[in-house]
Amino acid sequence: MKITALIARLLLGLIFTVFGLNGFLNFIHQPPPSGLAAQFFGALYVSHYLSAIFLTQLVGGVLLLLNRFVPLALAMLAPVLVNIVLFHVCMAPHDFAPAILALVLWFVLFIRERSAFAPLFAARKAA
Repeated sequence: MKITALIARLLLGLIFTVFGLNGFLNFIHQPPPSGLAAQFFGALYVSHYLSAIFLTQLVGGVLLLLNRFVPLALAMLAPVLVNIVLFHVCMAPHDFAPAILALVLWFVLFIRERSAFAPLFAARKAA
């Protein structure tokens, strides 16, 4: 499990670092989306919301690569990953494989770091 978690951490960190940097430097050229996905990305771009998403991806990815604050990186990347998966489910069902890969890698790391998240799942004690 230790080797699996190491590989998952490095791959997930690399994925989010590369795509976070790509948001600012645009070195991976992708065809523009069409239909509802184009409207969605248009709204995110015009509102500058994408900058916050790319920055979150970049910081979370670098933290994973450096093996520093891994639970924080997982907590930062979780909502980004949820949005990526929901985007593919609702607006672009094709090219779903990278989203599933990132989700699986995230869960491998989450299981490894579950003790850091244990207080979130503890039932509230009665007063």
